[in-house]
This record gives sequence, C-alpha cells and structure tokens, in this order.
Amino acid sequence: MPTHDWTLITVTYNSEAELRELWSRVDLGGVDWIVADNASQDDSARVAESLGARVVRLEGNLGFSRANNAALALAETPYVGFVNPDVLVRPETLRHLAGTIDDFRAIVAPQLVNADGSDQPNGRGLPFLVDKLANRGLVLPGSRLERYLPEIREQPTPVDWLMGAVVAGRREDFLGAGGWDERFFLYYEDHVMGLAAWERGVAVLVDPQVRWVHGWARETSGGFRFAPWRRELASAVRFYRRYPSLLLPVGRAGVARRLGAAAPRDRPRRTTRSVEVVGSPRDRAPQAVQAERE
Repeated sequence: MPTHDWTLITVTYNSEAELRELWSRVDLGGVDWIVADNASQDDSARVAESLGARVVRLEGNLGFSRANNAALALAETPYVGFVNPDVLVRPETLRHLAGTIDDFRAIVAPQLVNADGSDQPNGRGLPFLVDKLANRGLVLPGSRLERYLPEIREQPTPVDWLMGAVVAGRREDFLGAGGWDERFFLYYEDHVMGLAAWERGVAVLVDPQVRWVHGWARETSGGFRFAPWRRELASAVRFYRRYPSLLLPVGRAGVARRLGAAAPRDRPRRTTRSVEVVGSPRDRAPQAVQAERE
C-alpha cells in the first residue's frame, strides 16, 4: 500500500538509459511509482523494478495512452502524476503541486526546464494548425506563435494543454475523464487531455514555482525516420477531425470561447472548487466548454 498521497506513472519503451541516469538519482520517499512497460527490448522493466517501481509488463507496444491507463487503473492515491522517463523528478515539490491542484481544481505541470535551467514551452495555447507549423519553422499567413507559446508568469498560469512529459492532477479527475484517449497511440493525446479538462470545468495550469528538468527527446526531431512521422500524422488527422475549427486561423476569439481557451494574459483566481480566470473580457476563459465532435 502507498504511504504517500502521490502515485507517479511512467511509460517506458526502451528507456533503460533514462531510468539509470535520472530515476536512480531520486529518492521517492514513499511515493508509489508505477511503470507501464511497452514490451521494451532492453532492460527497462528490470531496471525500474530495481529502483523500486511496480512494473506492469504489457504484452506489446500498446502506445502512450493505453499504457498510462493500464497503470492509472492500479493507482490508489488522491494525486497522480504522469511523468516521462526523461524527467528528473523533485519529490519535495509534490506537496506544493498538490496544493495548486486543489486550490484551482486543475491538472497541473511544473515548469519544465532544460539541463542549463532555461525554460521549455510545456504549456501551450490552442493548437491551430498554422501555429503548430510555425513552431516547427514553417510560418504561414495567420499564424500567431505568441499565442501558441504563451508567457508563463510567476504564478500558476492557465494554458490550453500541457506537454505529456508531466501532467498531474487528482486521480478522480483523470478517472472521470476516462483516462487518456486510447484512440491516440502517440502524439496529440496531450492536446485532447487539456481541451477535455477545460470542457469538464477543470483548469489546466503550469506552476512555475516548481521546476523539473526534462530531456525532451522527441521522436520526430533529428534525422528523418518514417515511423514516428507516420504516427504523428495519423494522430494529427484524428485530432483535427475532432476539432476542425483549429485547422484554419479564422475567428480565433470565437473558437477560443467554444473550446475553453485559456487566455495567456489572464491570471487564475484561487478557489477550492473551480478556476475563475480574471482578465480582459475578450480574453477570459468561459465557464463551460462545448468541444467539437466529428
């Protein structure tokens, strides 16, 4: 039985090196750590067990969402954090994150940083296709990269979605959402998690008072490999079929109102029941969200 209020869930796939380098340096001190291993061909599962994890050995590479959900079904603690193997966890900050989760009724991420301490943009704005392309270096008319990469201030800052490297919240909120969307093998499942949270009245925040180092080894970066790009394109098609208004940067304000956009210049008001976003009227986040469907 866990002796802490937190469970950390990590999905591994040939992640032995990251586990040895990063998780061997962490004293979880009673935090329940569940590793869902997607049939790694290296010693990921064995190394995780040697470091104190409960390991779920999956029968194949089931993808990020299904693996996370398999581990989530075993969690018993009030708070759950989904943490990639290339993240250096700071367990002493978990109590602070729990306070942010409860104060704002939110799913939360720490500010992720590079090894040199520089910030990573792990809190994102609405994923209009032109903005995502601009973030990859292809700037097209209508793109607003400053909206897609909002400034994270000194206090918990509302964003539309969080990079899946670290996503934390109350277990009941993740279970109430049905966990991660298993229609997404990899990529875009974190977009859906954020937009669906706003739909349910759960805020999505980056808390810059907590900073964790993230290695950020994206499959589609570096040299071209067909398989990762095929997976990303398949997920992109599925995502934009669900949210077609994000295909074109037309009527951004109206789209934001329908999808529960978190205005980057607004600040959340602390509450034990919900998040109220305070700011200019045209930028404020609505109280309810009607997500688009096919």
